[in-house]
Amino acid sequence: MTGSQPWICPACNRTVATKYCPECGERSPSASDLTLRGLFGQAVRAFTDIDGRVIRSFRHLVARPGALTVAYLRGQRRAYLLPFEIFLVANVLFFAVQSLTGQDVFSTRLDSHLHHQDWSAFAQQLVAHRVESLHTTLDRYAPVFDEAVGVNAKSLIILMVLAFALIPPLVFYRSHRSFGTHLVFSLHLYSFLLLLFCLALGIAAIDVWFGGAGLVSPRIDHALSIAQLLICAAYLYVATGAVYGTKRGVRIVQVAVLAFAVACLVLGYRFVLLPITLYTT
Repeated sequence: MTGSQPWICPACNRTVATKYCPECGERSPSASDLTLRGLFGQAVRAFTDIDGRVIRSFRHLVARPGALTVAYLRGQRRAYLLPFEIFLVANVLFFAVQSLTGQDVFSTRLDSHLHHQDWSAFAQQLVAHRVESLHTTLDRYAPVFDEAVGVNAKSLIILMVLAFALIPPLVFYRSHRSFGTHLVFSLHLYSFLLLLFCLALGIAAIDVWFGGAGLVSPRIDHALSIAQLLICAAYLYVATGAVYGTKRGVRIVQVAVLAFAVACLVLGYRFVLLPITLYTT
């Protein structure tokens, strides 16, 4: 059956004269759909379409900062992963790399909260109160917390995206963009940052392989944090120019504010996971 011959759409039950139903997008049926060659061709098309969208989306995400956001705002959505889709894929990739390397970025262990963070004194008070209320000991509770914080770090990372999305409306208040625009921009930014974290995890794993301490080492942790912040600032400079179109001089100040917000949110996320995990375990 050709696309020019009338056919009845099985989904809408209406007569259609085009190859695809204008109501639901269903394709006209063909006898070749049930042949081995036809089924194989469908599988090839499905794989290349999905694979092509993923590769194209991540290539643009990394090489052309802001391009995915601009494309989405223009309505170009079939060629790329949607904002939440690319964020979820980047999120899965990040935690897969984290599991493979054995390095932790967000899921700070209880011992680190108690002894190696800026909020350790406050954490000691919270943990002591929680352990007492549970009628247990710190040694028994620590493994429970460490396992739960790893799960929470994976499932709650969207909180950073939502929190960051509140900053561009203030920084770019003259652009009069909708909150949805800022949220899309935030999703794309954090998708890129998750890939950047993957790179940092790889470097930390190489350090461990050569006998170092990886992210446990303050020197490695600080060096990678500074490098990531500088890369993030450079990425933001190009991305904000593409999406918001601000002038270069003003954009430098705006990028500084956004980069500072990213750094604060990463640190804040590590802290927020403490009370959330503490009072849900």
